[in-house]
Amino acid sequence: MVRYNLKIAAKSLRRNPVLTAVIIGGIALGICISTTFTTVRHMFTRDPLPGKSQRLLYVRLDNWDKDNPYPASADSGNVHRVPPQITYKDAVELMRSPIPVRQFMSYVGRLAVFPDRRVSRPFIQRIRLTQADFFPMFDVPFQYGHSWDRRADANGEQVIVLDNAMNQRLFGGGNSVGKTLQIKDRNFTVVGVLAPWRPFIRMYDLVGNWAGPPDGIYMPFSVGPRMEIGPGGDTDTPSWGANINFNDYRTALMSEMNFVQLWVELRSPADRAAYQRYVDDYVLQQKKGGRFPRPLNNVVMSLRESMVDFGVIRPKLSAMAAISVLFLVICSLNLSGLVLGKFLARAPEVSVRRALGASRIDVFLQHIFECELVGIAGGAIGMLISVGVVRFIGKLISDTSVISLDAEMIASAILLSLVAGFVAGLYPAWRICSVQPAVQLKV
Repeated sequence: MVRYNLKIAAKSLRRNPVLTAVIIGGIALGICISTTFTTVRHMFTRDPLPGKSQRLLYVRLDNWDKDNPYPASADSGNVHRVPPQITYKDAVELMRSPIPVRQFMSYVGRLAVFPDRRVSRPFIQRIRLTQADFFPMFDVPFQYGHSWDRRADANGEQVIVLDNAMNQRLFGGGNSVGKTLQIKDRNFTVVGVLAPWRPFIRMYDLVGNWAGPPDGIYMPFSVGPRMEIGPGGDTDTPSWGANINFNDYRTALMSEMNFVQLWVELRSPADRAAYQRYVDDYVLQQKKGGRFPRPLNNVVMSLRESMVDFGVIRPKLSAMAAISVLFLVICSLNLSGLVLGKFLARAPEVSVRRALGASRIDVFLQHIFECELVGIAGGAIGMLISVGVVRFIGKLISDTSVISLDAEMIASAILLSLVAGFVAGLYPAWRICSVQPAVQLKV
């Protein structure tokens, strides 16, 4: 029966190709709009580390001015009005906590890289200074070698990990483990090369351009003070501690300048509560020495919560996705009139079928099959168009961002196509199967 209904539906669609094209085009437009916006929402709101993101927490302390909370724009989230990073000295002290399973400090520097002269001229590169726990905490994949260990962190060993793209640039993409690279005035040994890794959200650094590509080079955090590497990313300093002598690296490092990011991995909600108390107790102790003039406002947020607070996940995305689905429904309802006229013009033929023994449900299903065939055709065209649209939106966000339709979004688009076809054909199919055969046969 299904095969027969599909055959009849295909013949019916070929009878009036212009009208069929208009109906398919209307559904394709609705599917394109709805699929585009639901895909964008899906890419921004999906869990970057399923099953793990709730255990990764980002630490922020409110060391801002006594009478003025930290400024935050309406689009940035940050409802707690807390600086997005912390000071070096606070990060070092909080790293003494025994509660986390893993933890790391991180900041960005910009240094001169001197590759082999036969490969490239020297260039300035963004370098991530971090610690060994960074790689397992964020499930960073390796193609060659591995990350350094905690001993390298403690000793400030001159080792680095290269991003896949940076390894292509410097060493032609081969196994560069064991090779050396001059950075600033020192030689570093490559211990690992990342596999191609391009998360849509740079989840470990939500402060800057979170839609940007991963960093090209990673080196131990402890190398920073030894080489006097200053912050090359976002920084901010409260006015009460803004008198910083940048000519004295050690003084600037121990100032109230916020430039370090601190992530911890905990085992359970109980550990989260215990760690929150640990952070609060530390700040209360610092208050006795005249620091942290504002009321206690320490924020320890999970990765997912931080994505909301930093404005990566925004309510506007859900609203736009809902509006786009509503647009598809409106397209379907508007097409219902065209489908109704097409079906009613076929009333004599349907009456003959009814007189020959076809039931109302048989007639109803035949016309629903026709509408679903239109829906699938329109959905296929709409998905093809939306692929190009979402890629264009990705390029607007960042030159390296890639938004694509994954299996979940493809399944969603197919479901929406079937729903659109059903909505467009439900009333017309009911009307045509309700026609009295006697009236038409008498004519």
